[in-house]
Amino acid sequence: MSFPKKGKFFPKENGYTGNGRHEPDNWFAAEIASTLKRSLGDSRAGAKIVASWTGANEKTVKNWFAGRYGPSGEHLVALARHSDEVLGMFLAMAGREELMVAMKLAAAEQAIEELLAAVRRLTVED
Repeated sequence: MSFPKKGKFFPKENGYTGNGRHEPDNWFAAEIASTLKRSLGDSRAGAKIVASWTGANEKTVKNWFAGRYGPSGEHLVALARHSDEVLGMFLAMAGREELMVAMKLAAAEQAIEELLAAVRRLTVED
């Protein structure tokens, strides 16, 4: 069985879908690409890491890095689970930056508690 001629390639970058329509600029894909490049670098290793996090095909992930397409909901959840940068970008896009601040504050409080516990153990041992 052979592939149909229309099904082997991704649509062109200029937004033309092949059916006479033009899609609007994909700002979501551009934001994802920018965030992935900032957090993992624009390398093959970064694409492999993201592919392992999400279970997505490496070619698909490379399209995310290039900003051609954005991840599906399931893949976005996996990215946010593994990357604080992606989570922060998603919350900012949703207008919920305060949630990221709250998470960072909770993490800082946890780190302070662990540090205090370590200091107390040192003073008890002396």
